[in-house]
Amino acid sequence: MRKIEYQKIVDAVKELCVSAAHRLPVDVLAALEKSIQTETDAQAKHILKLLVDNARLADQELYPLCQDTGVAIVFIEQGNEVFVEASKNDPQAGLFDAVNDGVKAGYEEGYLRKSIVYDPIKTRQNTNTNTPAIIYHSFVRGDKLKLTLMLKGGGCENRSRIHMLVPAEGEDGVKNFVLDTVMKAGADACPPFIVGVGIGGNFEMSCLLAKKAMLRPLDSFHPEPFYAAMEKDLLEQINNLNIGPQGMGGKTTALAVLIETYPCHIASLPVAVNIECHSHRHSLCVL
Repeated sequence: MRKIEYQKIVDAVKELCVSAAHRLPVDVLAALEKSIQTETDAQAKHILKLLVDNARLADQELYPLCQDTGVAIVFIEQGNEVFVEASKNDPQAGLFDAVNDGVKAGYEEGYLRKSIVYDPIKTRQNTNTNTPAIIYHSFVRGDKLKLTLMLKGGGCENRSRIHMLVPAEGEDGVKNFVLDTVMKAGADACPPFIVGVGIGGNFEMSCLLAKKAMLRPLDSFHPEPFYAAMEKDLLEQINNLNIGPQGMGGKTTALAVLIETYPCHIASLPVAVNIECHSHRHSLCVL
């Protein structure tokens, strides 16, 4: 078994938080730059240039890409040969505690806005640490620990939706739901969007698929040609809605549509759409 120190995980997550908050991933920045060349509306082109300028300035000057520094979502892939040592300060603290300690340190040292509240209805009191993070954990083969962090803003997350379709609605039903979700998101979710679509599984699995889809490179396609064609067609239809950058019109409403699928029950066709804004902040490391 390979041991990984508790503090090493804390430090890694801290750096991921700071990096993700200030530096737009290469594929997202490239997609924005490409959209400037393909956009025909003058005002939309100007807004896209401002978004690119904002991303470059944030990276150079270490300013957050957006004032909403989001909820920390962490995907953990733990190798079956990896053992995480307990905290020296608390023998009961383990992997999830290390992740949350890292988020706390990252948001404090990075001067990032803390947006998490203890209770969803009763008190709405801020935790003042941006924890707890939302953590998804899985075991894989090997002796590595992979940590993937996504910082997800509230505005775009609020416009995400799930729908349990009747299987007979099929491809057209899925596409209509995706388009309807994007139209209802409109300017509120800060387009241009990255649209994650989860199809199959069950109620909660489809939502997780939609979230995980957005971790794919924006220029990638689903390995199954049927779904790759659906991604391409949906992106074209979305960009014909004339919502445009920041909802001001234009042909750049989305930078990518990314679909993930999973087997489902014969009576079900779950579909989830996770809307992400242009500030698509995520980062990863392997320990």
